[in-house]
Amino acid sequence: MKKDSIMVLSGGMDSTTMLHDYAERIALAVTFDYGSNHNAREIDCARYNCALLGIELVEVKMDFIGRLFNSSLLSGADAIPEGDYADANMRSTVVPFRNGIMLAAAAGLAESRGLHTVMLANHSGDHSIYPDCRPGFVDAMSRAISEGTYDHISIFAPYTGMTKTEIAARGAQLGIDYAHTYSCYKGGERHCGRCGTCRERREALRDAGLDDPTLYEE
Repeated sequence: MKKDSIMVLSGGMDSTTMLHDYAERIALAVTFDYGSNHNAREIDCARYNCALLGIELVEVKMDFIGRLFNSSLLSGADAIPEGDYADANMRSTVVPFRNGIMLAAAAGLAESRGLHTVMLANHSGDHSIYPDCRPGFVDAMSRAISEGTYDHISIFAPYTGMTKTEIAARGAQLGIDYAHTYSCYKGGERHCGRCGTCRERREALRDAGLDDPTLYEE
């Protein structure tokens, strides 16, 4: 298969699974340093998995997001709510239009490199919480990118309808070591085990029948 795609890679479970799942078509991955609590640890994981697969990784600094946008994800570990991964509890972690900004940058990179597709690892569990993960947004953004590029670049988001458990199960089939992914929104050396993303991670690995390699504080 021709390597015709660029992938937005955070270093979390979902995007890392997609990186391995579609490695044969990914020419380039891009990760964004935008000032979130867990950015540095995620980027380390993105570097590891790209090196493992021999995929070039471009790191883009977007520090204006951390300086100018309002979100608990940008405000330190103490600002992150603890409890279930649900709309009411996690809404403060929304970074306004984050995916829109990142997809626009990825589209510019794609056109500059002669690539035709931008890949995004959103999934169904994100839809109620994050507006820029929903199918309607992805479809609209794909149309906008296509209209705004000479080569009509599009978005490919094959995990949109999948649950995180289904993604973890796919990762198990691929033999992915999830110890080299990071999820905790507090950004500590170990996953806190209490925030919504830690709980979601634990549940997905458990429900997929996988041993959890994650180091948790509790």
